[in-house]
Amino acid sequence: MIENIRLAFRGILAHKFRSFLTMLGIIIGIAAIMAIYSVITGTNEQIKEDLIGSGNNAVTVTLYQGDYQYEAEYGSGTPPILTQKLKDRVKSLAHVTGATFYYSRDYTQNVFYMNTRFSGGKIYGVDSDYLETCAYQVIGGRGFVPQDYARFAKVALVDANASESLFQGVHPLGKTIEIGQEPFVVVGIIDKKADAMPKVETMMEFNEYYSSTVGTIFIPDKSWPTVFKFDEPMNAVVKADNTDNMSTVGKAAADVLNESIGSATSNFVYKADDILEKVRNTQQLQQSTNMLLIVVAAISLVVGGIGVANIMLVTVTERTSEIGLKKAIGARKRTIRAQFLTEAIVLTSLGGIIGVLGGLGLSKIVSNVMEVPTALSLTAIAVAVSVSMLTGIISGLFPAIKASNLNPIDALRSE
Repeated sequence: MIENIRLAFRGILAHKFRSFLTMLGIIIGIAAIMAIYSVITGTNEQIKEDLIGSGNNAVTVTLYQGDYQYEAEYGSGTPPILTQKLKDRVKSLAHVTGATFYYSRDYTQNVFYMNTRFSGGKIYGVDSDYLETCAYQVIGGRGFVPQDYARFAKVALVDANASESLFQGVHPLGKTIEIGQEPFVVVGIIDKKADAMPKVETMMEFNEYYSSTVGTIFIPDKSWPTVFKFDEPMNAVVKADNTDNMSTVGKAAADVLNESIGSATSNFVYKADDILEKVRNTQQLQQSTNMLLIVVAAISLVVGGIGVANIMLVTVTERTSEIGLKKAIGARKRTIRAQFLTEAIVLTSLGGIIGVLGGLGLSKIVSNVMEVPTALSLTAIAVAVSVSMLTGIISGLFPAIKASNLNPIDALRSE
């Protein structure tokens, strides 16, 4: 094999320009496919980042009654109780890096700061894991501390939007707000971490991913019964170790929570929001265009393979006497066949490697010129080189067989 590779390189170097022209179709095909693949991969990852946020793999698991999300004001029956034991079970699930249970209300007509009503926002009752799981950071004051939960403290956090809409320019730290006629002191301002925010560029995306611009107020879940009912429903947020596991983690967490419901309240069911389904639907819209581009690029590989087959037939014709001499001194068919097949594989593999390098450069140019994201993987590079080698095998097989079947007497006489 090593000798065949050495002979292949010697033949390629002996006809440098001809070999380059032969490889050109392979180079163009591989480079085009690599560039297109990098754009497709980069765009798909960008879609994930746009819709989910690059640093947030959180999945919301919501309580439903029948086909509708359960709301304490309108629902019937007693919702299930989520305990610390259940949260520990959820946290122990595969690919789960965090979990939190929380209360929530969209109706905030009974929240005031002095004479300003907090209308249209949200209020959450959260446990000690909520901020970390949902990728919030404290940008002013402090977050909730263990003493707040132990003492059922009437303290609150506000996000940047709530701070602006409720306090209207007044610094909120230390100010007292009324929630259901109960006084709560604002101890901190929080906001989503930058890498956890989905990118919103159109009004449709704004309406889909932001239910409110008024803002959100957070209080400790232990203080929630002070203001609201004791049988308020609790929902969950589960954080996956990576974006691709979000659907699996969400379903597994919902299954655990549903096990706790029991037959007496069988009309309740927990469902996980599958935002990855939205991602896949968006990606599928581009699928047909992507496949068409790859097919067009692959045509140049076919053309390149035909060129390799053609030049290998010419090589067999040029080296007929050499083949005859080798067969005359005892070379077997498989030896001759392996020699010419190796030369075809080496030729296309070199073209594949050059094509990969060209594809890397081309993807950078496309990214800079068209301002689209690109991404490549070692797997894609390995597949590209393997495809070029396979092209060499297919295109070199017939010339190799033809060379091995030459009659040694006729081959020697051809000189």
